Formats: sequence, C-alpha cells, structure tokens
Amino acid sequence: MKIITVTLNPTIDINSEVNQVIPERKLRCDVPRYEPGGGGINVSRAVKKLGGKSVALYLAGGTNGQFLQELLRDEQIENEPIAIKGKTRENLIIFEKSSEQQFRFGMPGPEVEEDARRRFIAELERVVAKDDYVVASGSLPRGVPDDFYAQIAAIGNKKGARVIVDTTGEPLRAAIEKGVFLIKPNLRELKLLCGQDIDVESQLELSVRKLLHRSRIDVIVVSLGAGGALLMTREMSKHLRTPTVPIKSKVGAGDSMVAGIVLALSQGRSLEKSVMYGVAAGAAAVMTPGTELCRKEDTDRLFECMISSDPECGGV
Repeated sequence: MKIITVTLNPTIDINSEVNQVIPERKLRCDVPRYEPGGGGINVSRAVKKLGGKSVALYLAGGTNGQFLQELLRDEQIENEPIAIKGKTRENLIIFEKSSEQQFRFGMPGPEVEEDARRRFIAELERVVAKDDYVVASGSLPRGVPDDFYAQIAAIGNKKGARVIVDTTGEPLRAAIEKGVFLIKPNLRELKLLCGQDIDVESQLELSVRKLLHRSRIDVIVVSLGAGGALLMTREMSKHLRTPTVPIKSKVGAGDSMVAGIVLALSQGRSLEKSVMYGVAAGAAAVMTPGTELCRKEDTDRLFECMISSDPECGGV
C-alpha cells in the first residue's frame, strides 16, 4: 500500500524577510530560503515530517524543474518528475518584520503540452496499484483540462485505489462526478461546490449530506479552520473540534491536514481517528512560522489532546 501524491502545478517557494514593504523603493531582503511547493508536493513533505513515506509524481521543466527535484531529494522524498517543455514556476513569500505580516506572490504555471499530459497519465497508471492512496492536490496549470483530476479518479477506480482530491472549482466538480474516495473542501470551496450560502451549522450538515447523495464521493471532510472539521459519510456525521493553539501562520495547514488523514488511513487507523489525526496536523501547521508545515511532535500531542477531549492542552 503506497501513498502517491499528484502535483500538476508545482513551484519553488522563495522565502525571505524585509523590515518594511514600501512601494517604489529598493527593498533589502534577507538571505532567501528555497522550498519545494505545490499541493501534492506539500502533502508528501508533510507525510515525511509525520514519519511516513510517499511517492511524489509531478510535472517539472527547465532549470527550476531540476532544482525542484534536488530539493525533494534533499528532503529524502521519493519523487517521479515528468518532463515538460515549460519552466517550473516560482512563488515569492515575503515576511514584513515591522507588521509581522506575510505577503505571498503566486506566479502562473507554465503551459503544459498534450504529450506531457499523456506521459503523466501513463506513469500514474504504471505506479498505482490496488489499495494505494492517490492524493491529487492543487491548481491546474495552463493547458491542463478541467477534467484531468477526473481522469486520475478514473485510473484509481479502475485499479482499486482510493483517490483523495483537494482542489476547487470545475476540476473538483468533474472529479466527484467520476467518483472519488474523499474530498476536503473548506467552507468557501464547499459554498462554490454547492452553489449556495451556508451560514449556520445545520445548513452545513444538510448541504454536505445532499452533496454526498448526489455525487460519487465516499467521504467529505469540511475544514473549518479553528472550528476543526466536519466529517461526513452516508452513514455517519461527526464534528471534530481542534485544541486551541497559538497561530503563527495558516500557510500549509490544509496540506498538512490531508497528509495526516492519508498517512493515518494507510497505517490502518479508523476513518474517524484518521481525520482526527489530520485535524491535529493542520492545527500543528498553524503553530509554525512562514511556510513551514506541521511538526510530528506537535501533531502527536494535539492528537492525544483530541482523544482525551481536552481542548486546553494544545496551546503549549
């Protein structure tokens, strides 16, 4: 049983700090840090931090693509790049020391040619097997059709693997029509998916229940930020509260949550315990600065807090 993550629009995240962001001034930044990024890649990185293993399957091109592969090797993450003609994108993340605010500049991905898309699908079909978990996460770059995650879901269904999709808009809508194991929308993404406002908890549960019954989804986990998560299947509904933690940065919380869920599932934990571990991982991620993901020691401690139903033990 493997965890395979899929990233169509990976990035190299360039992190730096400056005293103050001022327009039309040359800003002297600190020495930058370079990190591999993009939805599925961040899930693989978080799985590694939590003590697990995965295979990161991603598109990569140009010198940035080679650098991305080096960064993943440095983190000892098994990875399978699929070459494209375009250049892997970069994102710029600047922390303003004076305000302790973070500015994130996301660049568009390269245009992906049809041949690269075909090779990606062929490689996924080669590596995925029965009972594997396939996590398709993040945005789609130019040239990749909205139904690409649906194609991935079809491969998973054919092979007997369980596909988890973490994206938004039409790519998510197309995937759930094909049939997926689990989705993890936040409240905004759920509203877009359902096409309606959701103002109170009773509306939330009703909306998720309707979505379950009209779509081919086994599990829906709605991320509620500090409110934890709503776990729903056709047979059960559970609101999982998260311990109160000090917030340093919300970046990476969603990817850490998905990583915690899929790792726990792959280890044979129950669905409820696995989602609890994911919620703990997401909470652990907000305790770390900048773009840093969850830490295992924080995640394990917060998970034990949730098991013991002690909401006050998380803020250490």
